[in-house]
Amino acid sequence: MTMEKVNYKRTKLTCYFTNIAMTSVFCLPPLLFATFREMYGISYTLLGTLVLANFCTQLGIDLIFSFFSQYFNIHKTIRLMPFVTAVGLCVYALIPMLLPQYAYIGLLAGTFIFSIAAGLGEVLVSPTIAALPSDTPEKDMSILHSLYGYGFVGVVLISTLFLQFVGSEYWMYLTFFWAALPVIASILLVLTVLPDMNMGQRETKIVSSQYRTKGLLLCMACIFLGACAENTMSNWISVFMENALHIPKVWGDILGMSLFAILLALTRTGYAKYGKNISNVLMISMSGAAICYITAAFSPNAALSLIACVTLGICTSMLWPGTLILMEEKIPAASVAAYALMAAGGDLGASVAPQTFGIIVDNISLTEWAKTFGSALSLTPEQVGFKAGMLIVAVFPILGMLLLIYMKKFFKTSTGEI
Repeated sequence: MTMEKVNYKRTKLTCYFTNIAMTSVFCLPPLLFATFREMYGISYTLLGTLVLANFCTQLGIDLIFSFFSQYFNIHKTIRLMPFVTAVGLCVYALIPMLLPQYAYIGLLAGTFIFSIAAGLGEVLVSPTIAALPSDTPEKDMSILHSLYGYGFVGVVLISTLFLQFVGSEYWMYLTFFWAALPVIASILLVLTVLPDMNMGQRETKIVSSQYRTKGLLLCMACIFLGACAENTMSNWISVFMENALHIPKVWGDILGMSLFAILLALTRTGYAKYGKNISNVLMISMSGAAICYITAAFSPNAALSLIACVTLGICTSMLWPGTLILMEEKIPAASVAAYALMAAGGDLGASVAPQTFGIIVDNISLTEWAKTFGSALSLTPEQVGFKAGMLIVAVFPILGMLLLIYMKKFFKTSTGEI
Protein backbone atom coordinates (compact mmCIF):
# COMPACT_ATOMS: atom_id res chain seq x y z
CA MET A 1 0.00 0.00 0.00
CA THR A 2 2.84 2.39 0.87
CA MET A 3 4.54 1.72 -2.45
CA GLU A 4 1.26 2.38 -4.27
CA LYS A 5 0.89 5.75 -2.52
CA VAL A 6 4.49 6.69 -3.35
CA ASN A 7 3.96 5.78 -7.01
CA TYR A 8 0.74 7.76 -7.26
CA LYS A 9 2.35 10.77 -5.60
CA ARG A 10 5.02 10.65 -8.30
CA THR A 11 2.26 10.28 -10.90
CA LYS A 12 0.59 13.44 -9.64
CA LEU A 13 3.85 15.40 -9.71
CA THR A 14 4.60 14.11 -13.21
CA CYS A 15 1.18 15.25 -14.44
CA TYR A 16 1.83 18.66 -12.92
CA PHE A 17 5.19 18.92 -14.71
CA THR A 18 3.63 17.74 -17.97
CA ASN A 19 1.05 20.53 -17.79
CA ILE A 20 3.84 23.08 -17.35
CA ALA A 21 5.99 21.55 -20.10
CA MET A 22 3.20 21.83 -22.67
CA THR A 23 2.34 25.46 -21.90
CA SER A 24 4.62 26.78 -24.63
CA VAL A 25 2.35 25.57 -27.44
CA PHE A 26 -0.36 27.97 -26.24
CA CYS A 27 1.59 31.16 -25.55
CA LEU A 28 4.84 31.00 -27.56
CA PRO A 29 3.32 31.41 -31.08
CA PRO A 30 1.59 34.77 -30.36
CA LEU A 31 4.89 36.13 -29.03
CA LEU A 32 6.56 35.23 -32.34
CA PHE A 33 3.93 36.57 -34.75
CA ALA A 34 5.59 39.98 -35.13
CA THR A 35 8.90 38.20 -35.85
CA PHE A 36 7.29 35.98 -38.49
CA ARG A 37 5.76 38.99 -40.21
CA GLU A 38 9.08 40.83 -40.25
CA MET A 39 11.32 37.90 -41.25
CA TYR A 40 9.06 36.02 -43.67
CA GLY A 41 6.47 38.60 -44.74
CA ILE A 42 3.55 36.52 -43.45
CA SER A 43 0.27 38.46 -43.43
CA TYR A 44 -1.94 38.97 -40.39
CA THR A 45 -4.60 36.84 -42.05
CA LEU A 46 -2.23 33.88 -42.39
CA LEU A 47 -0.99 34.38 -38.83
CA GLY A 48 -4.60 34.30 -37.68
CA THR A 49 -5.04 31.08 -39.63
CA LEU A 50 -2.30 29.49 -37.49
CA VAL A 51 -4.35 30.28 -34.37
CA LEU A 52 -7.47 28.89 -35.99
CA ALA A 53 -5.59 25.73 -37.08
CA ASN A 54 -4.34 25.30 -33.51
CA PHE A 55 -7.74 25.32 -31.86
CA CYS A 56 -9.60 23.51 -34.66
CA THR A 57 -7.08 20.65 -34.43
CA GLN A 58 -7.52 20.52 -30.65
CA LEU A 59 -11.28 20.57 -31.06
CA GLY A 60 -11.08 17.68 -33.54
CA ILE A 61 -9.04 15.61 -31.07
CA ASP A 62 -11.54 16.41 -28.32
CA LEU A 63 -14.43 15.18 -30.45
CA ILE A 64 -12.59 12.02 -31.53
CA PHE A 65 -12.01 11.11 -27.89
CA SER A 66 -15.61 11.99 -27.04
CA PHE A 67 -16.91 9.22 -29.28
CA PHE A 68 -14.04 6.75 -29.71
CA SER A 69 -12.05 6.89 -26.46
CA GLN A 70 -12.57 3.17 -25.80
CA TYR A 71 -10.49 2.31 -28.88
CA PHE A 72 -7.33 4.04 -27.58
CA ASN A 73 -4.62 2.66 -25.33
CA ILE A 74 -4.84 5.58 -22.93
CA HIS A 75 -1.62 4.90 -21.02
CA LYS A 76 0.46 4.73 -24.19
CA THR A 77 -1.27 7.83 -25.55
CA ILE A 78 -0.53 9.83 -22.39
CA ARG A 79 3.13 8.82 -22.46
CA LEU A 80 3.54 9.64 -26.14
CA MET A 81 1.66 12.96 -25.97
CA PRO A 82 4.53 15.23 -24.72
CA PHE A 83 6.93 13.70 -27.26
CA VAL A 84 4.51 14.64 -30.06
CA THR A 85 4.54 18.18 -28.65
CA ALA A 86 8.34 18.27 -28.95
CA VAL A 87 8.22 16.97 -32.53
CA GLY A 88 5.71 19.67 -33.47
CA LEU A 89 7.85 22.43 -31.96
CA CYS A 90 10.95 21.12 -33.76
CA VAL A 91 9.13 21.07 -37.11
CA TYR A 92 7.84 24.58 -36.31
CA ALA A 93 11.44 25.82 -36.01
CA LEU A 94 13.40 23.59 -38.40
CA ILE A 95 11.55 24.10 -41.69
CA PRO A 96 11.65 27.95 -41.56
CA MET A 97 15.33 27.76 -40.54
CA LEU A 98 16.37 25.33 -43.30
CA LEU A 99 13.85 26.32 -45.99
CA PRO A 100 12.82 29.95 -45.35
CA GLN A 101 10.92 30.06 -48.65
CA TYR A 102 8.57 27.46 -47.17
CA ALA A 103 8.44 29.07 -43.73
CA TYR A 104 4.67 29.27 -43.53
CA ILE A 105 4.23 25.63 -44.54
CA GLY A 106 6.62 24.67 -41.73
CA LEU A 107 4.78 26.81 -39.22
CA LEU A 108 1.44 25.33 -40.27
CA ALA A 109 2.77 21.74 -40.16
CA GLY A 110 4.36 22.28 -36.75
CA THR A 111 1.17 23.90 -35.43
CA PHE A 112 -0.90 20.94 -36.60
CA ILE A 113 1.42 18.43 -34.89
CA PHE A 114 1.76 20.14 -31.53
CA SER A 115 -1.96 20.99 -31.55
CA ILE A 116 -2.73 17.27 -31.70
CA ALA A 117 -0.66 16.83 -28.55
CA ALA A 118 -2.27 19.87 -26.91
CA GLY A 119 -5.71 18.42 -27.57
CA LEU A 120 -4.63 15.10 -26.07
CA GLY A 121 -3.26 16.94 -23.04
CA GLU A 122 -6.55 18.69 -22.37
CA VAL A 123 -8.45 15.42 -22.71
CA LEU A 124 -6.16 13.14 -20.71
CA VAL A 125 -4.24 14.99 -17.99
CA SER A 126 -7.31 16.17 -16.03
CA PRO A 127 -8.97 12.71 -15.88
CA THR A 128 -5.61 11.20 -14.89
CA ILE A 129 -5.49 13.54 -11.88
CA ALA A 130 -9.17 12.86 -11.16
CA ALA A 131 -8.53 9.08 -11.21
CA LEU A 132 -5.78 9.24 -8.57
CA PRO A 133 -6.82 8.29 -5.04
CA SER A 134 -7.02 11.54 -3.07
CA ASP A 135 -8.73 13.09 -0.07
CA THR A 136 -8.68 16.51 -1.77
CA PRO A 137 -9.64 16.04 -5.45
CA GLU A 138 -10.76 19.68 -5.86
CA LYS A 139 -7.38 20.88 -4.59
CA ASP A 140 -5.50 18.56 -6.95
CA MET A 141 -7.50 19.74 -9.98
CA SER A 142 -7.08 23.40 -9.06
CA ILE A 143 -3.31 22.99 -8.60
CA LEU A 144 -3.06 21.27 -12.00
CA HIS A 145 -4.69 24.22 -13.73
CA SER A 146 -2.85 26.84 -11.65
CA LEU A 147 0.43 25.41 -12.95
CA TYR A 148 -0.69 26.33 -16.47
CA GLY A 149 -0.69 29.95 -15.34
CA TYR A 150 2.78 29.70 -13.82
CA GLY A 151 4.04 28.00 -16.97
CA PHE A 152 2.43 30.76 -19.05
CA VAL A 153 4.29 33.41 -17.03
CA GLY A 154 7.58 31.55 -17.38
CA VAL A 155 7.25 31.18 -21.15
CA VAL A 156 6.28 34.84 -21.63
CA LEU A 157 9.06 36.25 -19.44
CA ILE A 158 11.87 34.00 -20.72
CA SER A 159 10.76 34.33 -24.36
CA THR A 160 10.28 38.10 -24.19
CA LEU A 161 13.70 38.63 -22.61
CA PHE A 162 15.33 36.24 -25.12
CA LEU A 163 13.79 38.01 -28.12
CA GLN A 164 14.68 41.42 -26.67
CA PHE A 165 18.32 40.77 -25.74
CA VAL A 166 19.46 37.82 -27.89
CA GLY A 167 17.53 38.83 -30.99
CA SER A 168 14.27 37.84 -32.64
CA GLU A 169 16.18 36.39 -35.63
CA TYR A 170 17.25 33.53 -33.33
CA TRP A 171 13.67 32.60 -32.38
CA MET A 172 14.14 29.00 -33.60
CA TYR A 173 16.67 28.26 -30.83
CA LEU A 174 14.18 29.52 -28.28
CA THR A 175 11.66 27.08 -29.74
CA PHE A 176 14.14 24.19 -29.46
CA PHE A 177 14.62 25.09 -25.80
CA TRP A 178 10.89 24.84 -25.11
CA ALA A 179 10.77 21.55 -27.04
CA ALA A 180 13.18 19.96 -24.55
CA LEU A 181 10.71 20.17 -21.64
CA PRO A 182 8.04 17.90 -23.20
CA VAL A 183 10.73 15.30 -23.97
CA ILE A 184 11.59 15.21 -20.25
CA ALA A 185 7.88 14.94 -19.43
CA SER A 186 7.47 12.00 -21.80
CA ILE A 187 10.40 10.17 -20.17
CA LEU A 188 8.96 10.79 -16.70
CA LEU A 189 5.56 9.45 -17.80
CA VAL A 190 7.18 6.26 -19.10
CA LEU A 191 8.76 5.75 -15.68
CA THR A 192 5.52 6.51 -13.81
CA VAL A 193 2.61 4.29 -12.75
CA LEU A 194 -0.62 5.55 -14.32
CA PRO A 195 -4.06 4.87 -12.80
CA ASP A 196 -6.87 2.98 -14.50
CA MET A 197 -9.51 5.30 -15.93
CA ASN A 198 -13.12 4.92 -16.99
CA MET A 199 -12.86 4.73 -20.78
CA GLY A 200 -16.55 4.95 -21.43
CA GLN A 201 -17.65 1.43 -20.52
CA ARG A 202 -20.01 3.03 -18.00
CA GLU A 203 -20.82 5.91 -20.30
CA THR A 204 -23.93 4.14 -21.60
CA LYS A 205 -25.46 4.35 -18.17
CA ILE A 206 -24.35 7.96 -17.81
CA VAL A 207 -25.66 9.10 -21.17
CA SER A 208 -28.92 7.16 -20.81
CA SER A 209 -29.78 9.22 -17.73
CA GLN A 210 -31.61 12.38 -18.68
CA TYR A 211 -30.15 14.15 -15.65
CA ARG A 212 -26.57 13.24 -16.48
CA THR A 213 -26.89 14.04 -20.17
CA LYS A 214 -28.44 17.44 -19.60
CA GLY A 215 -26.04 18.15 -16.75
CA LEU A 216 -23.04 17.43 -18.97
CA LEU A 217 -24.42 19.66 -21.75
CA LEU A 218 -24.96 22.49 -19.26
CA CYS A 219 -21.38 22.10 -18.01
CA MET A 220 -20.15 22.16 -21.62
CA ALA A 221 -22.01 25.40 -22.21
CA CYS A 222 -20.55 26.86 -19.01
CA ILE A 223 -16.97 25.95 -19.91
CA PHE A 224 -17.56 27.35 -23.43
CA LEU A 225 -18.58 30.74 -22.03
CA GLY A 226 -15.77 30.65 -19.46
CA ALA A 227 -13.20 29.91 -22.17
CA CYS A 228 -14.61 32.79 -24.23
CA ALA A 229 -14.08 35.18 -21.32
CA GLU A 230 -10.58 33.91 -20.47
CA ASN A 231 -9.04 33.34 -23.88
CA THR A 232 -10.20 36.54 -25.55
CA MET A 233 -8.15 38.56 -23.08
CA SER A 234 -5.20 36.14 -22.90
CA ASN A 235 -4.88 36.21 -26.71
CA TRP A 236 -5.42 39.93 -27.26
CA ILE A 237 -4.12 41.65 -24.12
CA SER A 238 -0.65 42.29 -25.58
CA VAL A 239 -2.04 43.82 -28.79
CA PHE A 240 -4.66 45.77 -26.82
CA MET A 241 -1.95 47.25 -24.58
CA GLU A 242 0.18 48.25 -27.57
CA ASN A 243 -2.47 49.56 -29.97
CA ALA A 244 -5.32 50.72 -27.74
CA LEU A 245 -3.35 51.93 -24.71
CA HIS A 246 -0.07 52.80 -26.54
CA ILE A 247 2.11 50.79 -24.17
CA PRO A 248 5.38 49.49 -25.80
CA LYS A 249 5.20 45.81 -26.81
CA VAL A 250 7.87 44.54 -24.41
CA TRP A 251 6.02 46.17 -21.49
CA GLY A 252 2.67 45.08 -22.87
CA ASP A 253 3.88 41.48 -22.81
CA ILE A 254 5.34 41.78 -19.32
CA LEU A 255 2.71 43.99 -17.68
CA GLY A 256 -0.17 42.59 -19.68
CA MET A 257 0.28 38.90 -20.51
CA SER A 258 2.54 38.08 -17.56
CA LEU A 259 0.52 39.89 -14.91
CA PHE A 260 -2.70 38.40 -16.27
CA ALA A 261 -1.20 34.92 -16.06
CA ILE A 262 0.32 35.49 -12.59
CA LEU A 263 -3.04 36.57 -11.17
CA LEU A 264 -4.73 33.64 -12.89
CA ALA A 265 -2.24 31.19 -11.40
CA LEU A 266 -2.29 32.72 -7.90
CA THR A 267 -6.09 32.64 -7.79
CA ARG A 268 -6.16 28.96 -8.76
CA THR A 269 -3.53 28.25 -6.12
CA GLY A 270 -5.60 30.14 -3.57
CA TYR A 271 -8.67 28.09 -4.43
CA ALA A 272 -6.65 24.90 -4.10
CA LYS A 273 -5.75 25.89 -0.54
CA TYR A 274 -8.88 27.64 0.71
CA GLY A 275 -11.60 27.28 -1.90
CA LYS A 276 -15.05 25.75 -1.53
CA ASN A 277 -18.59 26.11 -2.93
CA ILE A 278 -17.55 26.15 -6.58
CA SER A 279 -21.00 27.23 -7.80
CA ASN A 280 -20.71 30.55 -5.96
CA VAL A 281 -17.11 30.97 -7.11
CA LEU A 282 -18.19 30.54 -10.75
CA MET A 283 -21.00 33.09 -10.37
CA ILE A 284 -18.69 35.67 -8.78
CA SER A 285 -16.09 34.99 -11.48
CA MET A 286 -18.54 35.51 -14.35
CA SER A 287 -19.84 38.72 -12.75
CA GLY A 288 -16.33 40.06 -12.22
CA ALA A 289 -15.32 39.21 -15.80
CA ALA A 290 -18.31 41.12 -17.20
CA ILE A 291 -17.47 44.16 -15.07
CA CYS A 292 -13.82 44.08 -16.16
CA TYR A 293 -14.66 43.90 -19.87
CA ILE A 294 -17.17 46.75 -19.55
CA THR A 295 -14.62 48.83 -17.61
CA ALA A 296 -11.95 48.22 -20.27
CA ALA A 297 -14.47 49.25 -22.94
CA PHE A 298 -15.67 52.51 -21.37
CA SER A 299 -12.73 53.75 -19.30
CA PRO A 300 -11.00 56.81 -20.81
CA ASN A 301 -8.03 56.21 -18.50
CA ALA A 302 -5.26 53.88 -19.76
CA ALA A 303 -4.20 52.87 -16.23
CA LEU A 304 -7.75 51.88 -15.28
CA SER A 305 -8.12 49.90 -18.52
CA LEU A 306 -4.84 48.13 -17.76
CA ILE A 307 -6.06 47.25 -14.26
CA ALA A 308 -9.35 45.94 -15.67
CA CYS A 309 -7.52 43.77 -18.21
CA VAL A 310 -5.11 42.15 -15.76
CA THR A 311 -7.85 41.76 -13.12
CA LEU A 312 -9.55 39.46 -15.60
CA GLY A 313 -6.78 37.01 -14.68
CA ILE A 314 -8.42 36.73 -11.26
CA CYS A 315 -11.99 36.72 -12.54
CA THR A 316 -11.52 34.11 -15.26
CA SER A 317 -9.05 31.88 -13.40
CA MET A 318 -11.59 29.35 -12.11
CA LEU A 319 -14.02 29.35 -15.05
CA TRP A 320 -12.38 26.40 -16.86
CA PRO A 321 -11.11 24.25 -13.93
CA GLY A 322 -14.07 25.29 -11.80
CA THR A 323 -16.51 23.92 -14.35
CA LEU A 324 -14.59 20.62 -14.36
CA ILE A 325 -14.85 20.54 -10.57
CA LEU A 326 -18.58 21.24 -10.80
CA MET A 327 -18.99 18.42 -13.34
CA GLU A 328 -17.15 16.01 -11.04
CA GLU A 329 -19.45 16.99 -8.16
CA LYS A 330 -22.73 16.77 -10.06
CA ILE A 331 -21.98 13.96 -12.54
CA PRO A 332 -20.27 11.08 -10.68
CA ALA A 333 -18.18 8.49 -12.55
CA ALA A 334 -17.51 10.79 -15.50
CA SER A 335 -15.41 8.99 -18.10
CA VAL A 336 -12.59 10.17 -20.35
CA ALA A 337 -15.27 10.78 -23.00
CA ALA A 338 -17.01 13.25 -20.67
CA TYR A 339 -13.73 15.11 -20.11
CA ALA A 340 -13.21 15.14 -23.88
CA LEU A 341 -16.61 16.75 -24.39
CA MET A 342 -15.74 19.36 -21.77
CA ALA A 343 -12.43 20.04 -23.51
CA ALA A 344 -14.32 20.39 -26.81
CA GLY A 345 -16.58 23.01 -25.25
CA GLY A 346 -13.59 24.89 -23.87
CA ASP A 347 -11.62 24.75 -27.11
CA LEU A 348 -14.65 25.93 -29.09
CA GLY A 349 -14.90 28.96 -26.82
CA ALA A 350 -11.14 29.53 -27.01
CA SER A 351 -11.33 29.68 -30.81
CA VAL A 352 -14.68 31.40 -31.41
CA ALA A 353 -14.38 34.35 -29.01
CA PRO A 354 -10.83 35.58 -29.88
CA GLN A 355 -11.64 35.22 -33.58
CA THR A 356 -14.89 37.14 -33.08
CA PHE A 357 -13.03 39.87 -31.23
CA GLY A 358 -10.56 40.26 -34.10
CA ILE A 359 -13.39 40.46 -36.66
CA ILE A 360 -15.16 43.11 -34.57
CA VAL A 361 -12.01 45.23 -34.26
CA ASP A 362 -11.22 44.99 -37.99
CA ASN A 363 -14.74 45.80 -39.18
CA ILE A 364 -15.59 48.59 -36.73
CA SER A 365 -12.20 50.27 -37.23
CA LEU A 366 -13.04 50.75 -40.93
CA THR A 367 -16.42 52.42 -40.40
CA GLU A 368 -17.12 56.13 -40.73
CA TRP A 369 -18.87 55.92 -37.39
CA ALA A 370 -15.62 54.87 -35.70
CA LYS A 371 -13.77 57.82 -37.26
CA THR A 372 -16.45 60.32 -36.19
CA PHE A 373 -16.94 58.86 -32.72
CA GLY A 374 -13.20 58.47 -32.19
CA SER A 375 -12.51 62.04 -33.28
CA ALA A 376 -15.02 63.34 -30.73
CA LEU A 377 -13.31 61.37 -27.95
CA SER A 378 -9.71 61.84 -29.19
CA LEU A 379 -9.47 58.15 -30.09
CA THR A 380 -8.23 56.51 -33.29
CA PRO A 381 -10.69 54.30 -35.22
CA GLU A 382 -8.62 51.28 -34.15
CA GLN A 383 -8.99 52.23 -30.49
CA VAL A 384 -12.75 52.54 -30.98
CA GLY A 385 -12.73 49.07 -32.56
CA PHE A 386 -10.85 47.57 -29.60
CA LYS A 387 -13.19 49.15 -27.07
CA ALA A 388 -16.24 47.98 -29.02
CA GLY A 389 -14.76 44.48 -29.07
CA MET A 390 -14.29 44.53 -25.30
CA LEU A 391 -17.90 45.62 -24.81
CA ILE A 392 -19.29 42.88 -27.05
CA VAL A 393 -17.13 40.16 -25.43
CA ALA A 394 -18.71 41.16 -22.08
CA VAL A 395 -21.81 39.37 -23.38
CA PHE A 396 -20.13 35.98 -22.83
CA PRO A 397 -19.72 36.22 -19.03
CA ILE A 398 -23.16 37.87 -18.75
CA LEU A 399 -24.65 34.83 -20.50
CA GLY A 400 -22.54 32.70 -18.15
CA MET A 401 -24.21 34.34 -15.15
CA LEU A 402 -27.67 33.56 -16.53
CA LEU A 403 -26.62 29.99 -17.32
CA LEU A 404 -25.27 29.44 -13.79
CA ILE A 405 -28.56 30.64 -12.29
CA TYR A 406 -30.36 28.03 -14.37
CA MET A 407 -27.77 25.33 -13.57
CA LYS A 408 -28.12 25.93 -9.85
CA LYS A 409 -31.87 25.46 -10.10
CA PHE A 410 -31.50 22.39 -12.35
CA PHE A 411 -29.01 20.55 -10.13
CA LYS A 412 -30.98 21.40 -7.01
CA THR A 413 -34.30 20.11 -8.34
CA SER A 414 -32.78 17.08 -10.11
CA THR A 415 -30.61 15.76 -7.29
CA GLY A 416 -32.94 12.92 -6.61
CA GLU A 417 -32.37 11.51 -10.10
CA ILE A 418 -28.67 10.77 -9.60
